[in-house]
Amino acid sequence: MRVEDLVYFCAPARLVMGAGCRAQLPALLHRLGYRRGLLVTDRFFTGATPWVDELVADARAHGVELLVYDGGVPDPTTTLCDAATAAVRERLGSVALDHVIALGGGSNIDLAKALCLTLPGGKPMRAFIGSIDAGTPILPLVAMPTTAGTGSEATPGAILVDPDNATKVAVMDNRLRPAVALVDPEFTYTCPQRVTADAGIDALTHAIESYLTLDSASFDLGGEADPGYSGRNALTMLFAHESIRLCGRYLLRSCQDGTDREARIGMSYASVYAALSYGSAGLNAVHGIAYAVAGRTHLSHGTTNAVMLPYVLDALADVRREDLLAIARLLEVSDRDPDIAVACVPGMVRELVAAVGLPTTLQACGIGQGDIDALVRDALAVTRLAKAFPVPDVAARYGAIVRNAWAGTLAAETQVPAQQRRVA
Repeated sequence: MRVEDLVYFCAPARLVMGAGCRAQLPALLHRLGYRRGLLVTDRFFTGATPWVDELVADARAHGVELLVYDGGVPDPTTTLCDAATAAVRERLGSVALDHVIALGGGSNIDLAKALCLTLPGGKPMRAFIGSIDAGTPILPLVAMPTTAGTGSEATPGAILVDPDNATKVAVMDNRLRPAVALVDPEFTYTCPQRVTADAGIDALTHAIESYLTLDSASFDLGGEADPGYSGRNALTMLFAHESIRLCGRYLLRSCQDGTDREARIGMSYASVYAALSYGSAGLNAVHGIAYAVAGRTHLSHGTTNAVMLPYVLDALADVRREDLLAIARLLEVSDRDPDIAVACVPGMVRELVAAVGLPTTLQACGIGQGDIDALVRDALAVTRLAKAFPVPDVAARYGAIVRNAWAGTLAAETQVPAQQRRVA
């Protein structure tokens, strides 16, 4: 217990986890009173897997009709959402939907969340950017992630690209948290190595960032009566703690051997636990800077998180020492000297990033030295994340982080002999 905590915790109404648990969904849909839904996915899942056809047939056997939309793409845009809304409403005619199902990675789940907003009234996606009126009808969502990392199945927001300025925009409301999050690790068994690495580092980032973020007692809710994010508390930290432990044990294994069933299941659980943490606690500098990096490089979300995570950890040693020591122990740093154990963490995380095949410096991502100031400025413009970074001078700290990430410099490395650093 932390007596100063102000707990505001939100999660999916129902969480179903376990290998093969997708077989339970049709009966659950019927039990919840759903009778006509939209399945949002992409052409890989309709063309290369049996999962869509199996779900449609099994749902029909339980009295639930599913319309399939397979136009999902990586980084869906507001324009795609509007086009999908028009196409689905035309196919439905006067028939009303009572739920939406998402099958896929974070992009498909984000698109499905957006459609939960736009389908009832046919309004364009931009009408919902910012605050969403309490009277806005939102369809209930069933989320089935096929990667172990994004955590969208437990969060209140959808991230879409605005094609007019190539930036990412968020729609946020606790009613966008899925009514059912169904996490079947079997969906991840055939994930390619690079997708596994990207998603796995994303899960680790979510867990660590939310474990170290601003305390709930200091978090600015902006007057929100029903906040999506509200800072870390003892409950969110419990989930983050377990996620970090699982990532330390299974992330590298899942990338080295995709047939390692135990590692796949372990990372699926790690991803959900991380989402249950950050889905209420929120995130900060890693994501804030990563969004700016992605805007300039168009690299994947997991990759841009991966390159920033070690340098953000390095910058938190003076304000989150005890928490970093806990992370060190979760990553099996055995050195008895607490100072050395804490100093090991950024380097260990960077070694893990390299071991799964992701870049470890901004130079390797194609960022030029002349881009540094603009990158810092763009990152600070993501104010909701900058405000949650638990340091006294956020702008100065962001600047140091980006410069170090470009040069590949970790202050902690000067404190730790090379033989004492190891991959988690």
